[in-house]
Amino acid sequence: MADFETQVVVIAGGPAGLSAAVQAAEDGAEVILLEKNAAVGGAANMGMGPLAIGSKYQQRQMIDITVEKALNMFMEYTHYNVNGRLVKRYFEQSAETIEWLEDMGVEFEGAYKYFTKSEATWHIVKTDQGIGPRAASFMNKALYARAQELGVTFMLETAGKKILQDEDGKVCGVVAMDKDGKEITIACKAAILACGGGGANPEFIKEQTGYTFGVDMFNFAIPGNVGDGIRMAWEAGGHKVPVRIEAAANFEGIDELPQSVPNVLMQPNLLVDKHGKRVMDEEQMQNTTYLSNACSHAKGRVLYSIVDTSIVKYYMRNGVDEISMVRFDPDVSDFTEGVRIAEETGNKGLFKADSLEELAEKCGIDVDNLLETVDNYNDYCDGYDEEFFKRKKYLRPLTKAPYYAAAVRPGGYGTVGGIDINENCEVLNNDLDPIPGLYAAGADACNIYDDSYMFLLPGNSMGFAVNTGRIAGMQAVEYMDEED
Repeated sequence: MADFETQVVVIAGGPAGLSAAVQAAEDGAEVILLEKNAAVGGAANMGMGPLAIGSKYQQRQMIDITVEKALNMFMEYTHYNVNGRLVKRYFEQSAETIEWLEDMGVEFEGAYKYFTKSEATWHIVKTDQGIGPRAASFMNKALYARAQELGVTFMLETAGKKILQDEDGKVCGVVAMDKDGKEITIACKAAILACGGGGANPEFIKEQTGYTFGVDMFNFAIPGNVGDGIRMAWEAGGHKVPVRIEAAANFEGIDELPQSVPNVLMQPNLLVDKHGKRVMDEEQMQNTTYLSNACSHAKGRVLYSIVDTSIVKYYMRNGVDEISMVRFDPDVSDFTEGVRIAEETGNKGLFKADSLEELAEKCGIDVDNLLETVDNYNDYCDGYDEEFFKRKKYLRPLTKAPYYAAAVRPGGYGTVGGIDINENCEVLNNDLDPIPGLYAAGADACNIYDDSYMFLLPGNSMGFAVNTGRIAGMQAVEYMDEED
């Protein structure tokens, strides 16, 4: 006999779960939301806002982005290795989702690029502190308040453990565990998995991706995101699809320093591997997914961004060449103060040396190759980059000590994928047919990037979470109505 009974159980209260709960409740369902932590929000508490295509903000800002353009970009980027119907439904709904959120009191600053080469699809949530990290926590508060207004029951510090199915394979309940370790059963007609992936589970990351957390992978680790939803879907007969890291390179240890330090070292500077050789046109470093991919194929899975004192002084005097919406201040005049802090705190990701030979020794770079690379690079600065064809505006010679380097490692926002879904967010079985009554949304089911996060359309991770949450909520109610 069940301890509780409802129509829809949503497992986890991040942006996908909250959106699913609100949408299902708005569509008339009785909803219980389980959240293993003491508060809702998940990864969105660290984010800034969702993607939208064709929103009123983009129209007002004369930004030329349509569903057709975005879909074509997306499918070509992923070589059609992803579910085009799911991507199209997500994009088509995304502009209306912005208005859906506004109806709850969420405000937006507008539509923005993440970096120069990206499109302005990132709809950053307005706060009382200006644009910056954690802005989306204001969206979470609005979703939570709306869910409470609609009568959604929140069971905090209660973790979903298992999906129950009847003899026909239909979802009929969820097993959970409360904070005291007591097992409870909730009878339901539909369940929505929205557990945020497994970015806080080093064993899961190693098993599924081959990376070792904290050694060659430095992704965000949101507490509680340990792969619960993926495991539950697989145990319920869900089709296994690859789990990947939502890659975005990380400059080891320097995020703890004044922003001038990462801002200088994230410019299109000379970038070398441990062999002392270049690996790419450094202008592409601004797309940190590309940069993370390059790191993943390098010796020791590490690259080094290198500048000299003349380049630092140029940036301090003129501002940096490239900014992003996370590091949007071109003023890096306190760089030397940031280096001093790094030296005093024993920072392991930043290196300073009085010669290139010393820098190579500190970083573990082949010294002879590095010296040859710098000689060639300096020649290119006087003419043309014969190696990777970097544009002239980014070519600056390295001639004056001291020299600085930052270790660049693979990083990201956690894991994506694992659960196979269709455009209705129905979890698919091994025959690629829907498991009746089982849905998934957000990072657990985010298989739309294949091997590389689509950073050219920023806001994608949160946009996918919110929109697939809504789709799952809609479809769960439609399924129940059809069953009745």
